[in-house]
Amino acid sequence: MVVPCLALFDLDGTLVDRQSAFSDAVLQLCRTYSFTPNMEHWLLTELADRASAADFTRLRDTFDLAVPGAQLWQEYVDLMAAAVICRPAVLEGLARLRAAAWTLGIVTNGASDIQRAKLAATGLTDMVDGVAVSGDLEISKPDRRIFELAASRCGVSLADGGWMIGDNPAGDIGGGHQVGLHTIWLRGRPWPDGLTTAHHVVDDVTDAINILLNETSE
Repeated sequence: MVVPCLALFDLDGTLVDRQSAFSDAVLQLCRTYSFTPNMEHWLLTELADRASAADFTRLRDTFDLAVPGAQLWQEYVDLMAAAVICRPAVLEGLARLRAAAWTLGIVTNGASDIQRAKLAATGLTDMVDGVAVSGDLEISKPDRRIFELAASRCGVSLADGGWMIGDNPAGDIGGGHQVGLHTIWLRGRPWPDGLTTAHHVVDDVTDAINILLNETSE
C-alpha cells in the first residue's frame, strides 16, 4: 500500500486545456479591437506557448497601436480566465485524492496574474493545498526551486517524496525526477532523447489520478 503523500500537478495541458481557451481569447480580443488578420496571426504565433504583459507591449509597438499594452494584457487575462475550463471529472478526481488524504499542489510556469486568474476561475485554487507559479519568483520548471516552493506552500517537504504529473517532458518529468519525485507523463509532446522515462504514461490526467488512487488502496 502506498501511503498518501504529495501530488504536484502542472496546469496548462494537464489540469486545463490552454490551447482551446487561448484560441477563443485571441479571437475575442481581435474582434473587440478590430485587429487585422496579420495581428491575429502575430498573437497566435507569439503567444502559442506562453504569454506575458511584455508580449502586449511588443504587440502595441509592432503595430503602432494607440491602446496601451497593459490594457490589452489585462483584457487578455480576463478573456483567458473566462474561456478556460477544468472538466468536472478532473475536479471530482482531485476531490477524491483529497478525501484519500493526499496533499495536492500545482506548479506551473507563466505570469502570476494570468495563471492565478485561471486557477480562480476554474475552481482549482480551492481544490489544492498550495500553488507555485514561475512568475512568483522568476524561476521556472525544471528549476528545482519551483518544486521546493510548491512543496513548501503545501506545508510539506520534497524529502518526504511524492509525485509530479504533467505533459511537459523536460519541465514536468525531468524536473520531477531531479527533485526525487515519481512522475506521470501525459503523452502528446515529443519525448527528448536521453531523458529518463516517466514512471507512468497516460493519455488523460484522470488516468493519472486513478493511478494514485489505486496505489493508495492497494
